[in-house]
Amino acid sequence: MSVDVVQLAQQLVAIPSVNPMGQARTGPEFLEGRMTQFLEELFRTWGVEHFRQEVEPGRENIVAWVPGDPQPAPVLLYEVHQDTVPVDGMTIPPWGAQVREGRLYGRGAADVKGTMAAMLSALHQTHTQRPSPRPTLVVACTVNEEFGYTGAQKLCHLWQQRREPFSAAPQACVVAEPTQLHVVVAHKGALRWKCIVHGKAAHTCNPDLGRNAIFAMAPVLLALERYHREVLRQRPPHRWCGRPSLSVGIIQGGVAVNTVPDRCEIQVDRRLVPGETAQQALDDLLQYLSRQEDVDMEHLEHEHSLFTGDPLEEGPNLPLAQALLQVCRQVVPDRDLAGVSYGTDAAVIAKTGVPCVVFGPGSIDQAHTQDEWISLDQLRQGAEILFRFVQQYCTLTAAGASASG
Repeated sequence: MSVDVVQLAQQLVAIPSVNPMGQARTGPEFLEGRMTQFLEELFRTWGVEHFRQEVEPGRENIVAWVPGDPQPAPVLLYEVHQDTVPVDGMTIPPWGAQVREGRLYGRGAADVKGTMAAMLSALHQTHTQRPSPRPTLVVACTVNEEFGYTGAQKLCHLWQQRREPFSAAPQACVVAEPTQLHVVVAHKGALRWKCIVHGKAAHTCNPDLGRNAIFAMAPVLLALERYHREVLRQRPPHRWCGRPSLSVGIIQGGVAVNTVPDRCEIQVDRRLVPGETAQQALDDLLQYLSRQEDVDMEHLEHEHSLFTGDPLEEGPNLPLAQALLQVCRQVVPDRDLAGVSYGTDAAVIAKTGVPCVVFGPGSIDQAHTQDEWISLDQLRQGAEILFRFVQQYCTLTAAGASASG
């Protein structure tokens, strides 16, 4: 009996799995526990081997697999995250999982429960149809992608520890994200940190007795904007990912309108292109700020603890990308290789030496939106491509090895 990928996607969207994004948020809609439980019951019903892997209390990856044939078989990893961003500001029922006019609506429909349904469908078909030759297909559903990649980091421990089904590292990994069925070979990374200006509090009836941290932050903000526009946006674009960028997303300061603020804080997001490192990017910016006459470096502090995500480099991924693209074009002929500006779990997994590509139905333009949705046609096409890739993987990789030899 086959799986209806649309119905499965509806079931997944209807289960809240909201990442609290580092905030002290509680309630049944937060964290991935209900999703993990659903997936475990699904794998048990299907008769698929699986286990949970604790990442932190209350948050567990779940890994399922179908052994390859013949053995020993290469390991093909499909990785997808269980969590979604919060639902604040949504204009549709976030977990309504409504289908209308060829679309599935709800939080996570595009990012990334649609692709999760497609990967699970491929797992079920592989389990029931048993194509041969085939790789060992592993589907890993990880936690905390939206705020830190810790689930993917813990997943990598499995092959480093040689835990079944990983007697060695996977030979290939497809990471789920909405790419409109293009095959992503490279993506940007991100560095996020707090920038703080320290001032001196005083009563606003005599503000000269204080040092206004908000006023002092103003030239820092202008300098950051100039750096983005005049330095980063003038650099030669990366082949796949374009140019690096910088943005300020949060500003906080002051305690009362009649008090001179003694502290102003901003949060900075610096997008890294492949070839850049976080430390190089930060050092370059700090040197730029130090040359700006209107920036008070003496009272400026940087806290570097928010987040660092590496870019995905294209070189090691191209053979895998070409193989997946060949299968993709059997279903959707006009698709191609691509790069994207957002970060993914792929960069974490690739650091262990595993070739990675990013792939899935849906568009990043619909992810995180107030009326998030995914095309049902793309959802079905994505499921077909992912199963065909399992069917043809051993033949494609053997042909690629023969050509390179």
